[in-house]
Amino acid sequence: MKVLCIALFLFFFSTYLKGQNQIGSPQIINYSNLSYKAGTQNWDTGQDQRGVMYFGNNEGLLTFDGRFWNLYPLPNRTVVRSLEIDKNGRIYIGGQDEIGYFFPDEHGKLKYNSLKELLPDTERQFADVWDVRILNGQVFFRSLNKILQFKDGAISIYKPQQVWLFMAKVKNRLYAQDRSKGLLIFSNGSWEVLNNDPVMKLITITSMLEYSFDTFLVTTLKHGLFLLKDGNLIQKKTSLDEDFINDRIYSATIVNNDWYALGTTSGGVLIMDRNGKLIQRYSFPEGLQKNNIRSVFIDNNKNLWLGLDDGIDFMAINSAIKHIYPNKNVQVTSYAVQLFNKRLYIGTSNGLFRSTVITSLENDISLLPGSFEPVPNTKGQVWGLGVINNSLLLAHEDGAFNIKENGVEKIYATPGTWLFNPVSEYQTNKNIIAGTYNGLSKIVYESGKFIDKGRIRGIDDPLRFALYERSENAIWASHPYHGIYKIELSANFDSMTKKTLFTKKDGLPSTLYNYIFRIKNRIVIATEKGIYEYQRKTNRFIKSPQLYDIVKDISIQYLKEDPAGNIWFVTNKEVGIIDFNQSNSEKPYSVVYFPELTSKVVGGFEAIYPVDDNNVFIGATKGVFHLNYQKYQQNISKLNLLLGEVRASGKGDTVIFGGYFLNKGKLAFSQDSETHTAIPSTSYNTIHFEYSSTLYEQQNNIEFSYQLEGFDKDWSTWSERSEKDYTNLSPGKYTFHVRARNNLGNSSQPVSYTFEILPAWYQSKLSYFIYFLILLGIIRLIVKWQQKRHLKEQEKLKYLHQLEVERNENEIVKLKNEKLEADVNFKNKELASTTMHLVQRGKVLTKIKEVVSKLEEMPNAENRSSDFKQIFKLLNEVEKRDADWDQFAIHFDHVHSNFLSEIKEKHPNITANELKLCAYLKMNLSSKEVAQLMSITIRAVEVSRYRLRKKLNISSDVNLFDYLMQTTH
Repeated sequence: MKVLCIALFLFFFSTYLKGQNQIGSPQIINYSNLSYKAGTQNWDTGQDQRGVMYFGNNEGLLTFDGRFWNLYPLPNRTVVRSLEIDKNGRIYIGGQDEIGYFFPDEHGKLKYNSLKELLPDTERQFADVWDVRILNGQVFFRSLNKILQFKDGAISIYKPQQVWLFMAKVKNRLYAQDRSKGLLIFSNGSWEVLNNDPVMKLITITSMLEYSFDTFLVTTLKHGLFLLKDGNLIQKKTSLDEDFINDRIYSATIVNNDWYALGTTSGGVLIMDRNGKLIQRYSFPEGLQKNNIRSVFIDNNKNLWLGLDDGIDFMAINSAIKHIYPNKNVQVTSYAVQLFNKRLYIGTSNGLFRSTVITSLENDISLLPGSFEPVPNTKGQVWGLGVINNSLLLAHEDGAFNIKENGVEKIYATPGTWLFNPVSEYQTNKNIIAGTYNGLSKIVYESGKFIDKGRIRGIDDPLRFALYERSENAIWASHPYHGIYKIELSANFDSMTKKTLFTKKDGLPSTLYNYIFRIKNRIVIATEKGIYEYQRKTNRFIKSPQLYDIVKDISIQYLKEDPAGNIWFVTNKEVGIIDFNQSNSEKPYSVVYFPELTSKVVGGFEAIYPVDDNNVFIGATKGVFHLNYQKYQQNISKLNLLLGEVRASGKGDTVIFGGYFLNKGKLAFSQDSETHTAIPSTSYNTIHFEYSSTLYEQQNNIEFSYQLEGFDKDWSTWSERSEKDYTNLSPGKYTFHVRARNNLGNSSQPVSYTFEILPAWYQSKLSYFIYFLILLGIIRLIVKWQQKRHLKEQEKLKYLHQLEVERNENEIVKLKNEKLEADVNFKNKELASTTMHLVQRGKVLTKIKEVVSKLEEMPNAENRSSDFKQIFKLLNEVEKRDADWDQFAIHFDHVHSNFLSEIKEKHPNITANELKLCAYLKMNLSSKEVAQLMSITIRAVEVSRYRLRKKLNISSDVNLFDYLMQTTH
C-alpha cells in the first residue's frame, strides 16, 4: 500500500511538473506538404547569410524565403537526409547514395554539383548520408558504413570498426560515434578515441551541444541526457527522464544561453533549461502538425523551425506576442483580464479562469510557468473585472460577485452587470455604481463587505460604457444607438435628478456608435470620426484638442491609457498605440499598429489591459494575446529584402534569374554592375518578379513598393503583394527596384535588378539600315511613279484636250450641219413653195383654159374665135415651157445632192419626163399633184410610174419612194 501511495504521488507530481508550461504560447505557423508542394518528411534544416531557409526533404532540397517555396530535386530523385552551408554559400547535401552541393549558376539559379564521381567505382555505393559537417573548409559526409572527407577536390574515406552512428561539430572540433570504438574526435587527419566507456556501446548519440566552457550536453536516442567533460561521460538526471524513455530525443539545438530545444519522436518539442527543468512543451494540442520531430533549428532571429515527419512548423519563440489559452480544450472568447494577488484572472465567454502558480510578476509574465483553472461558480458570460477596496469584483451575466481565494461571494443576482465605478474620494470606496442591463445599481462597502442597495431610480437603459465625474456628481454614459447620456445623481446616489441626451445636433459627428472613456484625466468620446470632448462652456462636444489631430477622423471603438501615459486603441479590429515616449522627426509621438492582432480582437467587446511595457493583455476571439511591447520594439530587426525568381514568359516560360546574385563567382547581395540579363522580345513579352523578406515572424507587418526604371515614373504604393508582372515592354534597358517597410515605418535599402529587352531581328541596326535603303528605294520608285503618273496625266490632259478639240470641231461640224440642214430645210421650203407655185399656176392655167373654153361657147364667140385661139396657143406655150423646169432641176439637185444627176448617171436611158417624175416622187408628191405638174392625167402618172420602175429595174416588192430615198442622202 505504501509503495502504491508513493507511486501515485510520483505520478501526480510528474504530471504536475509536466503541466507547468509557460503561460504564453508563441505563434506557430504550420506549413503542410500542400503548402510547399514537396515530400512529407523533412530531415534537416539550414539557413544562409541572407536568411533563406533550406530543408532536406524526401523529394530534394526545399527552400523558403518567407513568401515562396522552391524544390530542387537531386539527379536520382533521392531523399535529402542532411545539409550544411559553408561560408561561401555552397549548400552541401547528403542523400541516399548521393553527395554533392548546390550553388548558383551564372543566372542565379541553384544548380546541383555531384561529388560522387570523385569516389572510386568500388565506393560509389553507400547508404543514406545522415550528417554533413564542415570543418576548416573540409566537408565530412557520414553514412552508416563510411565517413567521406572532401578536401582540395579529393575525397578520403574513413571506415568504422562496426558502424558510424553519429557525427557533429562543436567548438570547431569534429566528433563521431563508432558503435565499437565509442566517441571519437578528428585530429590531424585521423579519428582518435575520446571516450570508450562501455555505455557508449549501448547509447546512440543524437546531438552534442555546448553546455559550459569545458562541458558538452549530449542527447541520446533512448537514454536521456549526458554531460561530456574532459572526455568523461556523466549521465544528467532530470525530471524529464521518463519522457525521454517514451519520447525518444531525435534532435536538439541551443535556444539561448539557458534553454535547449529537444525534438522527440512522439512527444513534440521540449524546451528545457540548463538544469533540466521543463520550460515548455509544444505538441499537437499546442498547435503542431505532428509530434514526430525530425529536426530542430534556431534561425538568425532566434525563432524555432521544426522539420516534421509530415510538414514544417515555425515557432516564433522569440516573438514579443504570445497566445494565452485559459481553457485549451475549449477555445473561449476573452472579455476581461486582471492581475490580482499575483494571479492572472481571465474573464471569458464560459466563466472566470485564473492561473495557479504565478509566483512573480516581474519582466514578461507570459514566460512564467503556470496553468489555468476555472473559478468555481462563475460559469457563464464574464463582462468585466475590477479591483476595488483590495477586492476583485466580477461583472457577470448573472449579477455581481466578489472573488475570494476559495470561491465567490455574490453581491446581487440582478441579471447582467457590465462594470463598476467607485465614486468616493478616499482610498476606501464606500459607494460604488455598477452599470447593468437595466440601468445603474448602487453598491455600498461596509465592514469589509459589498452590500447591494438596489437600482438607482430614473434610468432603465443598458449602460455598458459609464464613467463617474465627481465635480458634477454625474455619470457620463454612452449608448451605441442613442447617443451620450449625462446622468446627474442625488447626493446619496439613490436616484437620478436630471438626464441629458447628447446626439449629433450637439456636436457629435453621429448619434450612433459613440463610446466613452477616461484618458489623461479627461472624459473623451471615441466616435466614428475621431476623438471628441465635452465643452462645458458651450454645452456641446468638440474635437479633442489633445487627441483628435493624432488619429484624425478614423473610426475608433476602444481607448485605454497605460501607466506610462500611452494610449492603446482599437479601430475596425486593428490594434494600435499612440506612443508618447517614441517621438519621430515630425511629431512628439508615434503611432504603431500591430498587424499580428488584426481581426483577432473581439469586435464590439474590445478589452486591453496594459500592466506595463512588458505585459499588455488583449482580449481575443480565442483566448488572450500577451504583448511584450518593449521586446516588440527591440525585435524589429533591420529589414532585409530579397529579390527572388525573375521569370520571362511568352512563347515559353523560363527563369532568367534564380534569386542569387554572383560577383566574380561568389555570392553577393546585389547585382554585378557590369552584367545584366538580355531577353529576346520575340520570345518573351511578360516579365514576372518575386520578392520577399526573411523576417518570418513579421510577415504580416511587411509591405513592399517597387519601380521599374525606364517604365514607371514613380514608386508604387505600399502593398503586401510580393509579386509584380510587366507585359509588352518595348526594347531597351530597365532596372527593377523594390524596397520593404514594417509597421513601425522602418524601410529597407532597395534591391535592384537590371535587364535588357533585346529588339527583334527586324528592330536591329542592320535591319534599320536595310529599312533605310528600302525606304530610299521606295522613295525612288514613288518619284518614278509620280513622274510616270505626271506623264500619264499629261497624256491624259492632251487626250482630253484633243477630245475637247474634236468635240468642239464636231460641235462646229454639227453646227455647220445644222446650218446646212437649216439651209436645206429652207431650200426645201423654197422648193416646196416653188413646186406649190407651179402646181397652183397649173391649176390657174387649167381654170383659165376652162373659162376661155366656156367663153368660146357663148353667143358672139365666133366673132372672137381667132382671139380665143390665140389665147389657147399662149396658154399651151406657157405649159410647155421648160424654163421653169430647168430652174427647178438646178434648185432640186442643190438641195438633194445632185439627185437628178446621179439618177441620170446610173440610168442614162431615162427620159426628161421620167426625171421629172423621179424628182416629184422624191418630194413625196401625190399622183394628183404630179399629174397637175406634168399636165397629164392621173392615169398617165400611174403608167409613167410603172414604166419608170421597169426602167430602173426595181422589183415589185420594193417601194419606189424608198428606193429613190436611198439613192442619195
